[in-house]
Amino acid sequence: MTKKFGAKKAELSELSRIRDRVTFLYLEHAKLNRQDSAILVTDNRGTVFVPVAIVSVLLLGPGVDVSHRAMELIGDAGMGVVWVGEQGVRQYAHGRPLNHSSRLLEAQARLVSNTRTRVAVARKMYQMRFTGEDVSDLSMQELRGKEGSRVRQVYRNESQKTNVPWSRRAYNPDNFDAGTPINKALTAAHQALYGLSYSVICALGASAGLGFVHTGHDLSFVYDFADLYKAEISIPLAFRVTAKYGDDKDIGTKTRLAMRDAFKDGKLLVRMVTDLKSILGVTETNISAGVINLWDDKLGLQKFGVQYHEFEEDDG
Repeated sequence: MTKKFGAKKAELSELSRIRDRVTFLYLEHAKLNRQDSAILVTDNRGTVFVPVAIVSVLLLGPGVDVSHRAMELIGDAGMGVVWVGEQGVRQYAHGRPLNHSSRLLEAQARLVSNTRTRVAVARKMYQMRFTGEDVSDLSMQELRGKEGSRVRQVYRNESQKTNVPWSRRAYNPDNFDAGTPINKALTAAHQALYGLSYSVICALGASAGLGFVHTGHDLSFVYDFADLYKAEISIPLAFRVTAKYGDDKDIGTKTRLAMRDAFKDGKLLVRMVTDLKSILGVTETNISAGVINLWDDKLGLQKFGVQYHEFEEDDG
């Protein structure tokens, strides 16, 4: 008989809801293993235990080694995992969704596959940024122009508030350190916001790749979703951190820590969960049940786990 190590796999109902979890944890140059229901993180400073059921997403930077057993636990617990490049500029993958229902995914696929409904969802997302204004008759081109003007104004306003010089948004994905302090802070802040957005989308069972405004990338919907919060969260914070630390070589790390503190009270997570359901038109309060059915084009949903015969018996 094979001996099983560690704690028993948690049931879905036992896991913390996504909105109740710590938002994210960034790790680099460390080894990750498993001990019972915790991730054992070891680096040159020592060892810490990370309970998987209370963390929303792990951002794994360069130099991270992860064991198979650690990934098994992470997947079972529904913790999002985002592999990121140097200073968090790139991101790659995630674990299994916390939510085993396909309700949100089916709604998203239906909405994005029809031009009329796709435009309607895109307008809804833009409307969330333009409170008090009616954008229902604007074309996608007009919406992009309006959003571009709004974001440029946000940059100018934050520059004036913090006295941080601003010219334009520019960064090199392959060389984080080549950017100006404010651009490095913006990159780090946006990356943290992308990680949190990615975690919420995946944990609730939606698709990171089926975007309504962005398209053609496996993170298109992440960019759609994160754009709802940049002007309120990541942009002002990046300017404040730059004003405080200037050209500090660790400004990326300081920005990530500031973003973590900004996420700490969990209010943004609660809001993200509500916003995601609203965007996709799903009003159910409980969509976590992993119920499996068989699809039939004429009979509708049929029971799963039933032995169906090839032909019905003749009653005669």
